[in-house]
Amino acid sequence: MPDERQDRILDRLRRGGRVLASELAIQFGISEDTARRDLRALAAAGLCRRVYGGALPLSPAGGPIAQREGEQIARKAALGRAAAALVADVMPADGLLFLDAGSTNLAVASALPQTLAITVATNAPQVAVALAANRAIDVIMIGGSVNRRCGAALGTRALRDLAGMRIDLALLGACAADAGAGIAAFDPDDADFKRAVARAASMVATVALTDKLGTAAPFRVIDAARLGHLVVEADAPDALVAPFRACGVATHRADAP
Repeated sequence: MPDERQDRILDRLRRGGRVLASELAIQFGISEDTARRDLRALAAAGLCRRVYGGALPLSPAGGPIAQREGEQIARKAALGRAAAALVADVMPADGLLFLDAGSTNLAVASALPQTLAITVATNAPQVAVALAANRAIDVIMIGGSVNRRCGAALGTRALRDLAGMRIDLALLGACAADAGAGIAAFDPDDADFKRAVARAASMVATVALTDKLGTAAPFRVIDAARLGHLVVEADAPDALVAPFRACGVATHRADAP
């Protein structure tokens, strides 16, 4: 029955990420059109997001920043240390780093070496406060109206502050990350700002908890191939990481928390 079949499709999405209509048709002995109708019904109910040829589970990262800060602290700290080591390795002397909003990027800000003499621009007040404790780093606060859900200044003022910056490395926050669907966000203004940052950057990287890999969010930011680096958890399944490498992205695993 359709309801039972859709429940089983949801279970596959939760356990394995992306599903393809062609594979579902074989598994359930139905036509691809029927499989696509099932996926459309699930997407209309807000239970997945359609992508070319199939569907992805929705990212769990849609909650407000205040909620996310208290979740998975040890895992984010491990990712923060790995990303900070990457920044120290690839940033030129006196270079300009953009550090996006997000609870994982806040962990990156706290882990940056006290000897790293660079300038960091951010649109996230909490990230700026964390950076202020590092005497080696000069901080540029991008201003404007702060979106409380994202924890970031967004909109016209923020875009105006960004204009004219030539960023050596942009560490973008990712609500969802998939090699096929790319990097995505839940807020349209946040996605607009991230796209502008990516255009201004010579190199783009992102740091992602495993539960964001192989997932989707409503607003596309950039294609995965635009990433130079992706930092993932120590135990992130290679089935989710390998497709990024196939796009030419350098992948880095954090130590276990």
